[in-house]
Amino acid sequence: MQNDPLSLGEIARGVEAKAFDYCALSDRIWATPELAFQEHRSVAEQSAILEREGFRITTNVGGIPTAFMAEYGRGGPVIGILGEYDALPELSQLSGVLQQEAATQGAHGHGCGHNLLGAGSALAAAALKEALATDGIAGTVRYYGCPAEENGGGKTYMARAGLFDDLDVAFCWHPHIVNEVSTASSLAEIQAYFRFHGRAAHAAALPHMGRSALDAVELMNVGVNYMREHMPSDARVHYAITNTGGDAPNTVQAYAESLFSIRSPLLPDAQRLFGRVRKIAEGAALMTETSVVIQIAGGSSNIIPNKVLQEVMYDNMCRIGPPAFDEADYSFAKKLREAALTEEDLSSSIAPRGPSLKSKILHDGVLALPAREEVDMGTTDVGDVSWIVPTAQCHTACFAIGTGFHTWQLVTQGKLPAAHKAMILAAQTIATTAADCLRNPAILARAKAELKERIGSTSYLCPIPPDVMPDHLCKKPA
Repeated sequence: MQNDPLSLGEIARGVEAKAFDYCALSDRIWATPELAFQEHRSVAEQSAILEREGFRITTNVGGIPTAFMAEYGRGGPVIGILGEYDALPELSQLSGVLQQEAATQGAHGHGCGHNLLGAGSALAAAALKEALATDGIAGTVRYYGCPAEENGGGKTYMARAGLFDDLDVAFCWHPHIVNEVSTASSLAEIQAYFRFHGRAAHAAALPHMGRSALDAVELMNVGVNYMREHMPSDARVHYAITNTGGDAPNTVQAYAESLFSIRSPLLPDAQRLFGRVRKIAEGAALMTETSVVIQIAGGSSNIIPNKVLQEVMYDNMCRIGPPAFDEADYSFAKKLREAALTEEDLSSSIAPRGPSLKSKILHDGVLALPAREEVDMGTTDVGDVSWIVPTAQCHTACFAIGTGFHTWQLVTQGKLPAAHKAMILAAQTIATTAADCLRNPAILARAKAELKERIGSTSYLCPIPPDVMPDHLCKKPA
């Protein structure tokens, strides 16, 4: 039996009935930001609330301490709902203020809204579970607590461990500045450390005895900069120097390292580009008479869009309608734009979606499905899930138009009422779309057929080698 408007309304109201607790959950995670593979408090908060809902909790899935599953029901279809909860370094920020002001100097912050993402996905799973229990519908709801989306590719490790293999469909969302169903692909990524080892020496008395690892890091960066002229324009290579070898200029640095992110619209292209970067690193080591150890630290595949699921999700989002922002929501967003956002911020944020958004402060509509698929220039480990199972995701307007991701301006809005309202819309959209799939097996059949057609004979190939484990990412060399 297909979902009807009354059933959609019942599920949407079920989300609203549980929303208070999950908005509070989001705020607690916002207040205790944790970095990749260190999200122990966030996992404890999420697993506790879902266990109270009646979900069976499995911890340490895939051998990852901060990955877990919460499951309700038996048999198929099996619906996967993906959540995240990792934060970003040094983005601590007071809530609801119009200037940059750290809550704790040097601390972390939820600069991508993953406090909302995880709580909203958990809310969708809880409401869907309630509908299954009430209506006696066969199937399984499985919430995935996924760590390290920002730096490490938690879902990629989980995909490598086979944790998504028995799903029929997967859903997720992301906090955003607009309400829309995402139809774009994404960039695939290879992330790797380049660790140079040299020889220490007194930089003044015996400089000829030293071999500088920091020189090698710098020469590698120069080489990559020259390479940028000769790589595809839609590829990206960027880096952070994660160890400079110390603060003493009179000592030749015996160790230094950098972390590179290499991205391209297709994983094979990213891997080829990574091969070129590897050669540059080896050349820098040769020039400085140092050695280099290259360790892949993470990776993500490009997203495989699924039009069948996108159309069902879009129909549900339109029927639910945009968040009901009030005057206080608009007032704060307007003040933030005037105080802390530039015209360039505004133009950049709306560029992919057209100038009609420029006059708006908060997005109070639902964007139409675009006529053609584009490539989003970001990266997400949702891409790895989408290679294994039909996957769809939506965005909802948690933040003022013009807000950039990974900024204090986003963090300051992360626990305001407007963000909560948009999170509830995301949960309603996911839960109702998942219910459609449970009640109408034809949707699942068509979605699976589309995925099979898109990937053809190409099977999923994890971009992270089998001998690389996440715990390596949190360790520095002795």
